[in-house]
Amino acid sequence: MNACVDTAGTAQRVRWSALDNAERLRVLQRPVRDGAQALAQSVAAIVDEVRRDGDAALRAITARLDGVELQAFEVGEAEFAAAEAMVPVALREAMARAAARIEAFHAPGGLQEYSVETAPGVVCERLVRPIARVGLYVPAGSAPLPSTALMLGVPARLAGCAQVVLCTPPRRDGSADPAVLVAARMTGVHRVFKLGGAQAIAALALGTAEVPACDKVFGPGNAWVTEAKRQLAQAGDVAIDLPAGPSEVLVIADAGADAEFVAADLLSQAEHGPDSQVLLVSDAPALLAAVEAALARQLEALPRADIARQALQRSRLVEVEDLEDAFALSNLYAPEHLILALREPRRWLGRVTSAGSIFLGDHTPEALGDYCSGTNHVLPTDGAAHAWSGVSVAAFQKTISVQAATPAGVAAIGPDAVTIAAAEGLEAHANAVRRRLPEARA
Repeated sequence: MNACVDTAGTAQRVRWSALDNAERLRVLQRPVRDGAQALAQSVAAIVDEVRRDGDAALRAITARLDGVELQAFEVGEAEFAAAEAMVPVALREAMARAAARIEAFHAPGGLQEYSVETAPGVVCERLVRPIARVGLYVPAGSAPLPSTALMLGVPARLAGCAQVVLCTPPRRDGSADPAVLVAARMTGVHRVFKLGGAQAIAALALGTAEVPACDKVFGPGNAWVTEAKRQLAQAGDVAIDLPAGPSEVLVIADAGADAEFVAADLLSQAEHGPDSQVLLVSDAPALLAAVEAALARQLEALPRADIARQALQRSRLVEVEDLEDAFALSNLYAPEHLILALREPRRWLGRVTSAGSIFLGDHTPEALGDYCSGTNHVLPTDGAAHAWSGVSVAAFQKTISVQAATPAGVAAIGPDAVTIAAAEGLEAHANAVRRRLPEARA
Protein backbone atom coordinates (compact mmCIF):
# COMPACT_ATOMS: atom_id res chain seq x y z
CA MET A 1 0.00 0.00 0.00
CA ASN A 2 1.22 3.55 -0.74
CA ALA A 3 1.68 6.01 2.08
CA CYS A 4 -1.71 7.58 1.26
CA VAL A 5 -4.44 5.90 -0.72
CA ASP A 6 -7.69 7.55 -1.85
CA THR A 7 -10.52 5.21 -0.93
CA ALA A 8 -13.16 6.29 -3.43
CA GLY A 9 -14.56 9.24 -1.58
CA THR A 10 -14.46 7.77 1.93
CA ALA A 11 -11.77 8.01 4.62
CA GLN A 12 -8.21 8.07 3.31
CA ARG A 13 -5.92 5.09 4.03
CA VAL A 14 -2.52 6.07 5.41
CA ARG A 15 0.60 4.12 6.37
CA TRP A 16 2.11 6.12 9.23
CA SER A 17 5.66 4.75 9.00
CA ALA A 18 5.94 5.92 5.38
CA LEU A 19 5.30 9.57 6.26
CA ASP A 20 7.82 12.22 7.29
CA ASN A 21 7.01 14.61 10.14
CA ALA A 22 5.49 17.27 7.89
CA GLU A 23 3.26 14.70 6.19
CA ARG A 24 2.16 13.34 9.56
CA LEU A 25 1.11 16.79 10.71
CA ARG A 26 -0.90 17.25 7.51
CA VAL A 27 -2.64 13.92 8.07
CA LEU A 28 -3.66 15.04 11.57
CA GLN A 29 -4.77 18.53 10.54
CA ARG A 30 -8.36 19.37 11.44
CA PRO A 31 -10.77 20.37 8.67
CA VAL A 32 -11.92 23.52 10.47
CA ARG A 33 -8.57 25.17 9.87
CA ASP A 34 -9.42 25.66 6.21
CA GLY A 35 -10.59 29.24 5.58
CA ALA A 36 -9.79 30.23 9.16
CA GLN A 37 -8.97 33.84 8.27
CA ALA A 38 -12.20 34.39 6.34
CA LEU A 39 -14.17 32.74 9.15
CA ALA A 40 -12.54 34.95 11.77
CA GLN A 41 -13.39 38.07 9.77
CA SER A 42 -17.02 37.02 9.31
CA VAL A 43 -17.41 36.24 13.01
CA ALA A 44 -15.78 39.54 13.98
CA ALA A 45 -18.29 41.37 11.79
CA ILE A 46 -21.20 39.62 13.55
CA VAL A 47 -19.78 40.38 16.99
CA ASP A 48 -19.26 44.04 16.08
CA GLU A 49 -22.81 44.27 14.75
CA VAL A 50 -24.24 42.90 18.00
CA ARG A 51 -21.93 45.11 20.07
CA ARG A 52 -23.12 48.17 18.14
CA ASP A 53 -26.82 47.52 17.56
CA GLY A 54 -27.84 45.02 20.25
CA ASP A 55 -31.25 43.42 19.77
CA ALA A 56 -31.77 45.09 16.39
CA ALA A 57 -28.63 43.35 15.18
CA LEU A 58 -29.79 40.04 16.61
CA ARG A 59 -33.08 40.31 14.70
CA ALA A 60 -31.36 41.24 11.46
CA ILE A 61 -28.76 38.47 11.74
CA THR A 62 -31.37 35.87 12.71
CA ALA A 63 -33.47 36.81 9.70
CA ARG A 64 -30.43 36.73 7.44
CA LEU A 65 -28.84 33.49 8.65
CA ASP A 66 -31.70 31.48 10.17
CA GLY A 67 -34.43 32.64 7.80
CA VAL A 68 -36.88 33.61 10.53
CA GLU A 69 -38.03 36.98 11.86
CA LEU A 70 -38.55 37.03 15.62
CA GLN A 71 -40.28 39.74 17.60
CA ALA A 72 -39.18 38.24 20.90
CA PHE A 73 -36.22 35.96 21.54
CA GLU A 74 -37.18 34.59 24.94
CA VAL A 75 -39.22 31.40 25.17
CA GLY A 76 -42.48 32.01 27.05
CA GLU A 77 -44.58 29.76 29.23
CA ALA A 78 -46.94 28.86 26.41
CA GLU A 79 -44.10 27.52 24.27
CA PHE A 80 -42.68 25.55 27.21
CA ALA A 81 -46.11 24.01 27.81
CA ALA A 82 -46.49 23.14 24.13
CA ALA A 83 -43.04 21.54 24.17
CA GLU A 84 -43.98 19.33 27.13
CA ALA A 85 -47.01 18.10 25.20
CA MET A 86 -45.02 17.47 22.01
CA VAL A 87 -42.13 15.45 23.44
CA PRO A 88 -42.93 11.71 23.57
CA VAL A 89 -43.10 10.18 27.03
CA ALA A 90 -40.38 7.66 26.15
CA LEU A 91 -37.97 10.45 25.23
CA ARG A 92 -38.80 12.48 28.32
CA GLU A 93 -38.22 9.46 30.55
CA ALA A 94 -34.95 8.59 28.81
CA MET A 95 -33.73 12.16 29.31
CA ALA A 96 -34.73 12.05 32.98
CA ARG A 97 -32.74 8.86 33.51
CA ALA A 98 -29.76 10.35 31.65
CA ALA A 99 -29.97 13.50 33.79
CA ALA A 100 -29.90 11.36 36.94
CA ARG A 101 -26.73 9.57 35.77
CA ILE A 102 -25.11 12.87 34.80
CA GLU A 103 -25.88 14.20 38.27
CA ALA A 104 -24.55 11.03 39.92
CA PHE A 105 -21.23 11.34 38.08
CA HIS A 106 -20.84 15.12 38.41
CA ALA A 107 -21.97 15.65 42.02
CA PRO A 108 -18.63 14.50 43.57
CA GLY A 109 -16.64 16.56 41.06
CA GLY A 110 -17.11 20.05 42.45
CA LEU A 111 -14.24 22.04 43.88
CA GLN A 112 -13.64 21.57 47.60
CA GLU A 113 -12.93 24.14 50.27
CA TYR A 114 -10.00 23.56 52.60
CA SER A 115 -7.92 25.23 55.28
CA VAL A 116 -4.20 24.77 55.98
CA GLU A 117 -1.96 26.20 58.71
CA THR A 118 1.10 26.96 56.58
CA ALA A 119 3.12 28.20 59.58
CA PRO A 120 2.35 28.64 63.28
CA GLY A 121 -0.15 31.48 63.44
CA VAL A 122 -0.77 31.61 59.67
CA VAL A 123 -3.90 30.00 58.24
CA CYS A 124 -4.64 29.92 54.51
CA GLU A 125 -8.01 28.83 53.17
CA ARG A 126 -9.81 28.28 49.89
CA LEU A 127 -13.44 29.27 49.47
CA VAL A 128 -15.61 27.96 46.63
CA ARG A 129 -18.33 30.08 45.06
CA PRO A 130 -20.57 29.50 42.02
CA ILE A 131 -20.11 31.71 39.00
CA ALA A 132 -23.10 34.01 39.29
CA ARG A 133 -24.20 34.40 35.65
CA VAL A 134 -23.65 31.63 33.11
CA GLY A 135 -24.79 31.23 29.52
CA LEU A 136 -25.33 27.83 27.93
CA TYR A 137 -25.29 27.28 24.19
CA VAL A 138 -27.16 24.28 22.79
CA PRO A 139 -26.70 23.64 19.04
CA ALA A 140 -29.74 22.82 16.93
CA GLY A 141 -28.56 23.39 13.39
CA SER A 142 -28.55 20.19 11.36
CA ALA A 143 -29.60 18.22 14.46
CA PRO A 144 -31.06 19.54 17.76
CA LEU A 145 -29.10 18.41 20.81
CA PRO A 146 -31.25 18.21 23.93
CA SER A 147 -28.50 16.07 25.43
CA THR A 148 -26.27 19.16 25.50
CA ALA A 149 -28.88 20.97 27.60
CA LEU A 150 -28.59 18.11 30.10
CA MET A 151 -24.78 18.13 30.01
CA LEU A 152 -24.64 21.86 30.78
CA GLY A 153 -27.74 22.38 32.88
CA VAL A 154 -27.06 19.66 35.44
CA PRO A 155 -23.59 20.84 36.53
CA ALA A 156 -24.75 24.48 36.50
CA ARG A 157 -27.54 23.54 38.92
CA LEU A 158 -25.17 21.48 41.09
CA ALA A 159 -22.78 24.45 41.28
CA GLY A 160 -25.59 26.76 42.40
CA CYS A 161 -25.27 29.42 39.69
CA ALA A 162 -27.77 32.23 40.36
CA GLN A 163 -28.53 33.02 36.71
CA VAL A 164 -28.54 30.26 34.11
CA VAL A 165 -29.66 31.27 30.63
CA LEU A 166 -29.64 29.11 27.52
CA CYS A 167 -29.51 29.99 23.83
CA THR A 168 -30.54 27.60 21.08
CA PRO A 169 -31.18 28.34 17.37
CA PRO A 170 -34.78 28.94 16.25
CA ARG A 171 -36.46 26.62 13.81
CA ARG A 172 -37.92 27.91 10.55
CA ASP A 173 -41.32 28.40 12.20
CA GLY A 174 -39.77 30.59 14.91
CA SER A 175 -40.01 27.99 17.69
CA ALA A 176 -37.27 26.30 19.68
CA ASP A 177 -36.80 22.55 19.51
CA PRO A 178 -39.29 21.05 22.00
CA ALA A 179 -36.89 18.42 23.35
CA VAL A 180 -34.29 21.10 24.08
CA LEU A 181 -36.89 23.09 26.01
CA VAL A 182 -37.96 20.05 28.04
CA ALA A 183 -34.33 19.24 28.85
CA ALA A 184 -33.69 22.85 29.87
CA ARG A 185 -36.64 22.85 32.26
CA MET A 186 -35.63 19.44 33.57
CA THR A 187 -32.25 20.77 34.70
CA GLY A 188 -33.46 24.05 36.18
CA VAL A 189 -32.35 26.50 33.48
CA HIS A 190 -33.89 29.87 34.33
CA ARG A 191 -34.41 31.47 30.89
CA VAL A 192 -34.18 30.27 27.27
CA PHE A 193 -33.60 32.43 24.18
CA LYS A 194 -34.06 31.49 20.54
CA LEU A 195 -30.69 32.58 19.21
CA GLY A 196 -28.03 30.60 17.39
CA GLY A 197 -24.53 30.83 16.02
CA ALA A 198 -21.94 33.52 16.64
CA GLN A 199 -24.69 36.06 17.32
CA ALA A 200 -25.94 34.00 20.28
CA ILE A 201 -22.47 33.88 21.80
CA ALA A 202 -22.10 37.64 21.29
CA ALA A 203 -25.44 38.27 22.98
CA LEU A 204 -24.53 36.12 25.99
CA ALA A 205 -21.12 37.76 26.30
CA LEU A 206 -22.11 41.39 25.74
CA GLY A 207 -25.74 41.47 26.86
CA THR A 208 -28.53 43.37 25.16
CA ALA A 209 -31.79 44.88 26.31
CA GLU A 210 -33.44 41.46 26.02
CA VAL A 211 -30.57 39.03 26.67
CA PRO A 212 -28.70 39.27 29.98
CA ALA A 213 -24.93 39.42 29.93
CA CYS A 214 -23.12 36.41 31.39
CA ASP A 215 -19.82 35.99 33.19
CA LYS A 216 -18.97 32.73 31.43
CA VAL A 217 -20.29 30.98 28.32
CA PHE A 218 -20.48 27.22 27.90
CA GLY A 219 -21.29 24.85 25.10
CA PRO A 220 -20.15 23.24 21.85
CA GLY A 221 -20.96 24.37 18.35
CA ASN A 222 -19.72 24.70 14.82
CA ALA A 223 -16.64 26.62 13.75
CA TRP A 224 -18.56 29.92 13.90
CA VAL A 225 -19.59 29.37 17.52
CA THR A 226 -16.10 28.30 18.53
CA GLU A 227 -14.52 31.31 16.83
CA ALA A 228 -17.00 33.69 18.48
CA LYS A 229 -16.15 32.25 21.88
CA ARG A 230 -12.45 32.65 21.15
CA GLN A 231 -12.74 36.26 20.01
CA LEU A 232 -14.99 37.41 22.84
CA ALA A 233 -12.81 35.71 25.46
CA GLN A 234 -9.67 37.23 23.94
CA ALA A 235 -11.29 40.67 24.03
CA GLY A 236 -12.04 40.23 27.73
CA ASP A 237 -15.81 40.34 27.26
CA VAL A 238 -16.51 36.93 28.79
CA ALA A 239 -14.88 33.77 30.09
CA ILE A 240 -15.43 30.53 28.19
CA ASP A 241 -15.53 26.90 29.20
CA LEU A 242 -13.22 25.49 26.54
CA PRO A 243 -12.69 25.37 22.77
CA ALA A 244 -15.50 22.97 21.81
CA GLY A 245 -16.01 22.92 18.08
CA PRO A 246 -16.83 20.27 15.47
CA SER A 247 -16.94 16.70 16.76
CA GLU A 248 -14.07 14.26 16.40
CA VAL A 249 -13.23 10.71 17.43
CA LEU A 250 -10.08 8.63 17.26
CA VAL A 251 -10.34 4.85 17.57
CA ILE A 252 -7.34 2.70 18.41
CA ALA A 253 -8.17 -0.88 17.45
CA ASP A 254 -6.27 -4.15 17.45
CA ALA A 255 -6.78 -7.23 15.30
CA GLY A 256 -9.47 -8.57 17.61
CA ALA A 257 -11.74 -5.54 17.30
CA ASP A 258 -15.18 -5.88 15.70
CA ALA A 259 -15.04 -4.05 12.37
CA GLU A 260 -18.78 -3.41 12.35
CA PHE A 261 -18.62 -1.83 15.82
CA VAL A 262 -15.65 0.34 14.84
CA ALA A 263 -17.32 1.52 11.65
CA ALA A 264 -20.48 2.38 13.57
CA ASP A 265 -18.47 4.42 16.07
CA LEU A 266 -16.72 6.34 13.31
CA LEU A 267 -20.00 7.11 11.57
CA SER A 268 -21.63 8.21 14.82
CA GLN A 269 -19.30 11.19 14.86
CA ALA A 270 -19.09 11.71 11.10
CA GLU A 271 -22.84 12.35 10.94
CA HIS A 272 -22.53 15.39 13.22
CA GLY A 273 -21.44 17.62 10.36
CA PRO A 274 -19.25 17.98 7.27
CA ASP A 275 -16.50 19.52 9.40
CA SER A 276 -16.38 16.59 11.85
CA GLN A 277 -13.35 14.31 11.69
CA VAL A 278 -12.89 10.63 12.50
CA LEU A 279 -9.68 8.60 12.63
CA LEU A 280 -9.04 4.89 12.97
CA VAL A 281 -5.54 3.84 14.01
CA SER A 282 -4.61 0.16 13.96
CA ASP A 283 -1.65 -2.18 13.67
CA ALA A 284 -3.86 -4.71 11.86
CA PRO A 285 -4.14 -4.09 8.07
CA ALA A 286 -6.91 -6.69 7.78
CA LEU A 287 -9.00 -4.80 10.32
CA LEU A 288 -8.49 -1.52 8.45
CA ALA A 289 -9.74 -3.17 5.27
CA ALA A 290 -12.72 -4.69 7.08
CA VAL A 291 -13.67 -1.35 8.64
CA GLU A 292 -13.34 0.36 5.26
CA ALA A 293 -15.82 -2.10 3.78
CA ALA A 294 -18.14 -1.81 6.79
CA LEU A 295 -18.14 1.99 6.48
CA ALA A 296 -19.35 1.76 2.91
CA ARG A 297 -22.12 -0.67 3.84
CA GLN A 298 -23.34 1.17 6.92
CA LEU A 299 -23.10 4.58 5.31
CA GLU A 300 -25.74 3.75 2.72
CA ALA A 301 -28.33 3.03 5.41
CA LEU A 302 -27.89 6.33 7.28
CA PRO A 303 -30.43 9.15 6.91
CA ARG A 304 -27.55 11.63 7.25
CA ALA A 305 -25.32 9.75 4.81
CA ASP A 306 -24.49 12.84 2.74
CA ILE A 307 -23.22 14.69 5.82
CA ALA A 308 -21.24 11.69 7.04
CA ARG A 309 -19.75 11.15 3.59
CA GLN A 310 -18.42 14.71 3.53
CA ALA A 311 -16.82 14.23 6.94
CA LEU A 312 -15.26 10.92 5.87
CA GLN A 313 -13.57 12.60 2.93
CA ARG A 314 -11.49 14.55 5.47
CA SER A 315 -10.91 11.57 7.77
CA ARG A 316 -8.21 8.92 7.99
CA LEU A 317 -7.66 5.17 8.40
CA VAL A 318 -4.08 4.93 9.67
CA GLU A 319 -1.91 1.82 9.72
CA VAL A 320 0.83 1.85 12.37
CA GLU A 321 3.59 -0.62 13.13
CA ASP A 322 2.44 -1.29 16.70
CA LEU A 323 0.13 0.03 19.41
CA GLU A 324 2.90 2.14 20.94
CA ASP A 325 2.91 4.13 17.70
CA ALA A 326 -0.88 4.33 17.86
CA PHE A 327 -0.82 5.96 21.29
CA ALA A 328 1.97 8.33 20.28
CA LEU A 329 -0.16 9.40 17.30
CA SER A 330 -3.24 9.79 19.50
CA ASN A 331 -1.42 11.92 22.07
CA LEU A 332 -0.15 14.13 19.26
CA TYR A 333 -3.68 14.54 17.91
CA ALA A 334 -5.31 14.94 21.38
CA PRO A 335 -8.79 13.76 20.32
CA GLU A 336 -12.07 14.91 21.77
CA HIS A 337 -13.17 11.27 22.02
CA LEU A 338 -10.78 8.32 22.24
CA ILE A 339 -12.10 4.76 21.86
CA LEU A 340 -9.77 1.92 22.84
CA ALA A 341 -11.13 -1.07 20.92
CA LEU A 342 -8.45 -3.31 22.42
CA ARG A 343 -8.40 -6.71 24.14
CA GLU A 344 -7.00 -5.21 27.35
CA PRO A 345 -7.96 -1.53 27.07
CA ARG A 346 -7.47 -0.61 30.72
CA ARG A 347 -3.85 -1.80 30.56
CA TRP A 348 -3.17 0.94 28.03
CA LEU A 349 -4.71 3.84 29.97
CA GLY A 350 -1.33 4.90 31.29
CA ARG A 351 -0.21 5.62 27.71
CA VAL A 352 -2.91 8.28 27.23
CA THR A 353 -1.74 11.80 28.02
CA SER A 354 -4.19 13.93 26.03
CA ALA A 355 -7.86 13.18 25.30
CA GLY A 356 -11.21 14.69 26.17
CA SER A 357 -12.94 11.43 27.13
CA ILE A 358 -11.93 7.76 26.83
CA PHE A 359 -14.14 4.77 26.03
CA LEU A 360 -12.84 1.34 26.98
CA GLY A 361 -13.42 -1.85 25.05
CA ASP A 362 -15.75 -3.18 22.39
CA HIS A 363 -18.96 -2.58 24.33
CA THR A 364 -18.50 1.09 25.24
CA PRO A 365 -19.56 3.10 22.20
CA GLU A 366 -18.89 6.82 22.27
CA ALA A 367 -22.63 7.38 21.91
CA LEU A 368 -23.12 6.26 25.53
CA GLY A 369 -21.03 9.21 26.67
CA ASP A 370 -22.91 11.51 24.32
CA TYR A 371 -26.20 10.72 26.01
CA CYS A 372 -26.49 8.78 29.17
CA SER A 373 -23.46 7.13 30.79
CA GLY A 374 -23.04 10.14 33.09
CA THR A 375 -19.83 11.76 31.85
CA ASN A 376 -19.98 15.07 30.02
CA HIS A 377 -19.97 15.35 26.24
CA VAL A 378 -18.89 19.01 26.17
CA LEU A 379 -15.22 18.34 25.53
CA PRO A 380 -12.17 20.11 24.11
CA THR A 381 -11.66 19.69 20.36
CA ASP A 382 -9.12 20.72 17.74
CA GLY A 383 -6.20 19.56 19.89
CA ALA A 384 -7.27 21.63 22.92
CA ALA A 385 -7.25 18.45 25.02
CA HIS A 386 -3.50 19.02 25.35
CA ALA A 387 -4.35 21.64 27.99
CA TRP A 388 -8.12 21.72 28.56
CA SER A 389 -10.57 19.41 30.31
CA GLY A 390 -14.22 18.66 29.65
CA VAL A 391 -17.04 20.49 31.39
CA SER A 392 -17.64 19.61 35.04
CA VAL A 393 -19.22 21.19 38.10
CA ALA A 394 -15.83 22.79 38.79
CA ALA A 395 -16.13 24.70 35.50
CA PHE A 396 -19.14 26.53 36.97
CA GLN A 397 -17.28 27.44 40.15
CA LYS A 398 -14.53 29.80 41.16
CA THR A 399 -12.22 29.84 44.18
CA ILE A 400 -11.25 32.64 46.52
CA SER A 401 -8.19 32.40 48.74
CA VAL A 402 -8.25 33.63 52.34
CA GLN A 403 -5.39 34.16 54.77
CA ALA A 404 -5.17 35.21 58.40
CA ALA A 405 -2.05 35.84 60.45
CA THR A 406 -1.74 36.36 64.20
CA PRO A 407 1.04 38.58 65.58
CA ALA A 408 3.07 35.43 66.13
CA GLY A 409 2.38 34.41 62.56
CA VAL A 410 3.56 37.67 61.01
CA ALA A 411 6.63 37.54 63.25
CA ALA A 412 7.38 34.05 61.96
CA ILE A 413 6.99 34.60 58.22
CA GLY A 414 7.24 38.39 57.85
CA PRO A 415 11.03 38.46 57.45
CA ASP A 416 10.70 36.18 54.40
CA ALA A 417 8.25 38.64 52.84
CA VAL A 418 10.62 41.54 53.54
CA THR A 419 13.57 39.72 52.00
CA ILE A 420 11.68 38.74 48.83
CA ALA A 421 10.10 42.18 48.42
CA ALA A 422 13.51 43.84 48.73
CA ALA A 423 14.92 41.50 46.07
CA GLU A 424 12.12 42.57 43.74
CA GLY A 425 12.73 46.26 44.46
CA LEU A 426 9.26 46.77 45.94
CA GLU A 427 10.03 48.74 49.09
CA ALA A 428 6.40 49.58 49.89
CA HIS A 429 5.63 45.87 50.02
CA ALA A 430 8.53 45.31 52.41
CA ASN A 431 7.53 48.30 54.51
CA ALA A 432 3.94 47.06 54.92
CA VAL A 433 5.34 43.99 56.68
CA ARG A 434 8.32 45.65 58.37
CA ARG A 435 6.10 48.13 60.26
CA ARG A 436 4.22 45.28 61.90
CA LEU A 437 7.24 43.29 63.06
CA PRO A 438 8.18 45.26 66.24
CA GLU A 439 4.67 44.90 67.67
CA ALA A 440 4.42 41.29 66.56
CA ARG A 441 7.69 40.42 68.31
CA ALA A 442 6.81 42.23 71.52
